[in-house]
Amino acid sequence: MAYPRMLALTLAVGFTLAGAAAAQPGPYPNKPVRLIVPFPPGGAVDVIGRIVASRLGERLGQQVVVDNRGGANAIIGTDIVAKAVPDGYTIMIEPAGHAISPSVTRKLPYDTLNDFAAIGLIGNGAYVLVVNPAVPAKTIAEFIALAKAKPGQLNYAYTGHGNATHLAGELFKVLAGIDMVAITYKGGGPALTDVIGGQVAGFFSGVASGSAQIRAGRVRALGVTTKQRTAALPDVPTIAEAGVPGFEVDGWYGLLAPKATPAAIIKRLNAELVALVALPDMKERLLAAGIDARATSPAEFQERIAADISRWSEVVKKARIAVE
Repeated sequence: MAYPRMLALTLAVGFTLAGAAAAQPGPYPNKPVRLIVPFPPGGAVDVIGRIVASRLGERLGQQVVVDNRGGANAIIGTDIVAKAVPDGYTIMIEPAGHAISPSVTRKLPYDTLNDFAAIGLIGNGAYVLVVNPAVPAKTIAEFIALAKAKPGQLNYAYTGHGNATHLAGELFKVLAGIDMVAITYKGGGPALTDVIGGQVAGFFSGVASGSAQIRAGRVRALGVTTKQRTAALPDVPTIAEAGVPGFEVDGWYGLLAPKATPAAIIKRLNAELVALVALPDMKERLLAAGIDARATSPAEFQERIAADISRWSEVVKKARIAVE
């Protein structure tokens, strides 16, 4: 009678081990990867995220699915990633505003620096001040003169309290000595739509989303926010050279994962990101979207985030931007 029981036990153990072996994950990745975009479709972050997702998926051998989770100045989507299972199947694209949030938000649901694992930088980008063509100003100087003639009557869109589009507007007001009304939007797409429709006068748009509208004549470009002109819009002057000395707001875009994501997965994702950003056609696509392609190691990107958190803290104080 003992033999049948031993046989049953042996078979049970065998089936259990076989099932466990079958359940073991294969080499990463063995299923689609979700790329969180913490903004609605149509804005700069979404445009760049989709460019990267398509080619990253090809290199990984699995689809990289874009998941737009906009709202609360990117906090909603970012929080999803902070609390996601750290297995490499949930990552995100994040703009430079990620390093601004700690200075303008009293209580974030995550630690901006310590709850994420840096994968790598995608590149650096500029913002561009665009206005509705009906606005009677074709240069930065004319726009400033118009704002001074109509204090408090001109408005500008921004995509979340304290992010780069907001800081650009507030710094512009301070350095140019003008008064404009700030109106918040959930993302760059809706903001651009209302500039085109004439509901707001202007917007510091990411070049990625604004350049197409500029070329189509739906909005007029007055100046870019970076220290030097961008190759994506070579004929558009910097705001500093156009009459506002000292004005500079630049932005980066990079990939992040949940903090405890295994180092081997971070290394694989970074290697693929570095390789695809170096491809000539990717550089061209990113440049067309207003991005100077420049990949980094995870450590370099982490250092960049830490440095920007410190820098933006000082900018917020100087611009007297309210903390909410």
